[in-house]
Amino acid sequence: MDVAGLLQFSQTHLEVFVGVGSALIAMISALIARGETKRQRKLQTANLRQTIDAASLDWGNAAIDTMARCAMFARTRQMQANEGGFLANKANLLVALSTLVDRGRLFFPNLNPDKKGAEKEGAYRGHRPPILDALMWTYHELEALTREGGPSSDDSAAFIDECRRLLVSELQAYLDPRRKDEIVERYDDQDDDDRGDAIAKSKALRTKLQTRRPDFKFGDDAAQPMRLQ
Repeated sequence: MDVAGLLQFSQTHLEVFVGVGSALIAMISALIARGETKRQRKLQTANLRQTIDAASLDWGNAAIDTMARCAMFARTRQMQANEGGFLANKANLLVALSTLVDRGRLFFPNLNPDKKGAEKEGAYRGHRPPILDALMWTYHELEALTREGGPSSDDSAAFIDECRRLLVSELQAYLDPRRKDEIVERYDDQDDDDRGDAIAKSKALRTKLQTRRPDFKFGDDAAQPMRLQ
């Protein structure tokens, strides 16, 4: 085909060439946009994870601080000036623990909600995760604590310290500081073996609590602060 033929062919099929070119440009633009959307979605996920982690870390710090104060209160209960002061300080700690349990449900939902407590509100169906059990066992230990008599204050404090160690271990597993810059699975997707160990520790603490307080009955719901007489 000579030059004149090529020019005629090009003019005849110009619209086809323009259409194909436009289609290619549109396809490339779509791929670029898709990649940018994916990148933005990944960035938003990372930012959301950081926001949630920051909020849950604030909650965890408050829980650790409260449990430490509970242990110290148990160790120094006999130093309280009078029974009224003892009960007031105890009530304040019980309120803090009860509030922390319910605030913690925002980060650590109950396990297997479809298998237990169908008659309850959504947040209270299923079994509490071990991290919230640690707070509940502390609540029940503190609730039964008296200024004089009963288990020794050091013994109660040691039990509360065990509960705090369980909470710290579970919080660390949730925040995963060893891979904090990665988008990793959440607490609900925690390795079954790790979760099984935590559940076993929580059950062991519950058994110990039941041994310590044989007359006390407690359920799976959030605790209600004690009422002063």
